[in-house]
Amino acid sequence: MAEIQSVAASVVVGVDGSRTAIDAALWAVDEAIARDIPLRLVYAIDPAEGRDTDAQEIAREFAAAETAVRCAAIAVESTEKPVKIEAEILRGQPLQALLAASRNAAMLCVGSIGFEHFRDGRVGSTAAELSTAAHCPVVVVRAIDPAVSTRRCVAVVLDEAGGDAALRHGFDEARLRGAPLRVMAIWQSRYADPRDDHAVTDGNRHVKAALERRLELWRRNYPELDVAAVALHGSPLRYLVEHGDSLQLLVVAHERGQAIKELLGRPGSAALHHANCSVLIAEPRNML
Repeated sequence: MAEIQSVAASVVVGVDGSRTAIDAALWAVDEAIARDIPLRLVYAIDPAEGRDTDAQEIAREFAAAETAVRCAAIAVESTEKPVKIEAEILRGQPLQALLAASRNAAMLCVGSIGFEHFRDGRVGSTAAELSTAAHCPVVVVRAIDPAVSTRRCVAVVLDEAGGDAALRHGFDEARLRGAPLRVMAIWQSRYADPRDDHAVTDGNRHVKAALERRLELWRRNYPELDVAAVALHGSPLRYLVEHGDSLQLLVVAHERGQAIKELLGRPGSAALHHANCSVLIAEPRNML
């Protein structure tokens, strides 16, 4: 297992040579600048189990790693933004390397393709592991045209389990990216017939009223933001399907709520893929 020595806090980006890894690095630039910490590019060379690796093969692997890191660094430098770039090439399984890096990270960003993040329309094994086992917030980044990103919303998904960390991240991301914010409260009805439109409408009204009260203090602290409350009965997936083209980032808390499980499972992954929307997991289990 690859071990990363203790370092100062940084925004870590998993680099694997893919275009989406570069997108993740570009997305993470503003995160590092806002926190006044370095942007750290981490590449892990995965030694194949049971394979004898000679010196030439090792040299080729490190050359490929250096090229991938250099390309990501050049892309970041081309933004001409005042961010400090750090880089580290490790030998070890990528998942374990990123988990170790997350111990000293303010945020961990990875691309939506590469490291087997999305496969067959669902979250792949590496992304799923990171979303539950990392020691910091995790972002799975999908590239969005900067020319239209400010017109797209940041959305926070809350369920009955709570989600104050998700709210904080949502407000901070909307402020950082100059975007409108939509806060969605998901509620489940134990007794009302979900086909009863009157019961659902009444429930939505009560849930939205409670959410509006909860958002009063947040609005006072972020007066410049366009914030709207949304109450959803059952699942956020329909909202994603209907409004996905208006979203740039979805913020969720990895809690026990059914809505969160759906978003991180096959149906949610398909909807997020269609929406071309990045996802921020605000509270991986190791943070709770």
